[in-house]
Amino acid sequence: MKRLTCLTTAALVGATGPALAQDDRVVVGFATAESGFMQAYDKPAQDAAMIRIKEINEAGGLLGKQIEVVNADTKTDRAEGAKAGLTVIDEGADLVVVSCDYDFGAPAALAAESQGLVSFFLCAESIKAGIQGVGPHSFSASVLAAVQGATMAQWAYEKKGARNFYRLLDTWTEYNKGICDGFDWAMPQLSEAKLVGEDTFKNEDASIAAQITRIKSLPEEPDAIMLCTMMPGAVSAIKQIRAAGINSMILNGSAVDGSYWLSAVPDLSNFFVPVQGSVYGDDPNADVTTFNAKYKETTGGDPSTQYTYPGYVMIDVWAKAVERAGTTEAGAVVAELEKMNEEPTLFGPRTFTPELHHQNKARYLIVETTGGKPAVVDEWTIAEPIPVAELMK
Repeated sequence: MKRLTCLTTAALVGATGPALAQDDRVVVGFATAESGFMQAYDKPAQDAAMIRIKEINEAGGLLGKQIEVVNADTKTDRAEGAKAGLTVIDEGADLVVVSCDYDFGAPAALAAESQGLVSFFLCAESIKAGIQGVGPHSFSASVLAAVQGATMAQWAYEKKGARNFYRLLDTWTEYNKGICDGFDWAMPQLSEAKLVGEDTFKNEDASIAAQITRIKSLPEEPDAIMLCTMMPGAVSAIKQIRAAGINSMILNGSAVDGSYWLSAVPDLSNFFVPVQGSVYGDDPNADVTTFNAKYKETTGGDPSTQYTYPGYVMIDVWAKAVERAGTTEAGAVVAELEKMNEEPTLFGPRTFTPELHHQNKARYLIVETTGGKPAVVDEWTIAEPIPVAELMK
């Protein structure tokens, strides 16, 4: 197990349980993926979190104490995730940070919940990554997948004139289902929109030839395909759709943001995703560009995906709640988090309530990939928050 902050031998010997940590230390425990495919999501967000922790420490710390960090690798494995959660709890974590996906982060979050500790998913976007799937001490730093699906449906309809949509769901994770749930919520509100077909596949499927055949058998090509998927299978699905000669707009959630995979689909065009901030140097918010430069200076590389940003947000809002509560005690911190209404952050406002520890409305930038090059082309905010009852269907 690797530690990102050096702890004295005495501190390690004394840290026999979470209760001991509260009086003289402030500890953030990362039970996240240092190996396996989830590392591609977790590491950028964790690096961003470390930047915010460093900023807080350099400004005098939290409650007058330096934030210490402990770390355990989940290895992108659910069983290992539970062990990692227990490891950082045993080392005195006041905040347990877990993986950037509900399915892979939940075991560590549940371990924290069982001890009455606050947990934050780095960037999970299922409603289950919070009260509904873990418990009252659990939060996510990102925006619900359903908001992404609703955003893309509304934007494509209003700004690109899309009327005929095809829905293609990868059933692998709750995140994927959430994208399509948001799309489903938005569609009835678009008066002239029509769902001309729908299908499913699994992330590990080597071929989606049957699904492509059904798309090609339609009387005419759909204006847009709502593709609800994530890495690693997203690349194969997108490549096959384009190789089959289907030129429809492809809409997806934020999980396929980033240029790191685009060489596998040369000259990809007419492809759109929503992002909280741009990693391409064209974000309209100059502060995001400044952060990107700081990230590169710190890590040696540019942010690879918009999932970098929620890690910074997570530490920011948690630290504000701790300062306002005057303690790291979980109940008091949760109460302060739940008071946050449009709380300003570098990557957009955050609102938490006793009913929802997630974001059900947000401003998104729209990134279009043309000729293999992604760039911000627009922004969109859904007309109203998605009701919790809809999110729970």
